[in-house]
Amino acid sequence: MAGPRVRVFPSAEELGPALASAVLGRAAQAVSSRGRFAVSVSGGGLVPLLAAELPAAAAAARPGPDTARWVLGFCDERLVPFDSPDSTCGLYRKHLFSKISIPNNHVITINPTLPVEEAADKYAERLRELFPGENVPVFDLLLLGIGPDGHTCSLFPDHPLLQEQNKIIAPISDSPKPPAKRITMTLPLLNAAHCAMFVVTGESKAAALKDILEGHSANPLPAARIQPVNGEIIWFIDEAAASKLTIEVERSLL
Repeated sequence: MAGPRVRVFPSAEELGPALASAVLGRAAQAVSSRGRFAVSVSGGGLVPLLAAELPAAAAAARPGPDTARWVLGFCDERLVPFDSPDSTCGLYRKHLFSKISIPNNHVITINPTLPVEEAADKYAERLRELFPGENVPVFDLLLLGIGPDGHTCSLFPDHPLLQEQNKIIAPISDSPKPPAKRITMTLPLLNAAHCAMFVVTGESKAAALKDILEGHSANPLPAARIQPVNGEIIWFIDEAAASKLTIEVERSLL
């Protein structure tokens, strides 16, 4: 795997269109070469960013994206009803899926009424059905964020799930960030992807970002452990998040 590509933008407003364009480019490439685009998304600040920028970019694209060939999963999810403001799927349904038409049976959702262990197992089963013949499903693209503590998905610093090597989807009942019960992709699944795109904005993430991109700890932060074996990593960050970096980055003036 080559080193990560780090793209820095003046603000989230400039970052958004570039991210949407990159996602659509990956989608077109995947549909052309493999017949579909398998993408997995994260929650938090990514939801409003994608909801604002992806439909606009799709409307302007010629030809437009073939979203009927998209398969969309979630990098992690909270075990709450879909109408809860804590539901990542619920937020995407409300703010994005009403603007971009992805077939319902192509959106891989959890069953939030199940116990967390069973919800994780059922989600993993659904993934294996959609990725037949693949021991570890290979997503074309992961859209990821980080927390100020360096967590990504629901993989938190020093948590035992960082050592999980067998499950592709794992339950977590003691998330240090509420809600406590969640499911999450594990490192074997995350590191099988063709591409991981991290989106990081705000000064509160600057210290963790420096540690992830420049640190050499024997105990790396969770986001630093995302290292696709046969894929690539691209970071989309704003100047505030990049404020502590000393490595060479690509700066966009757009």
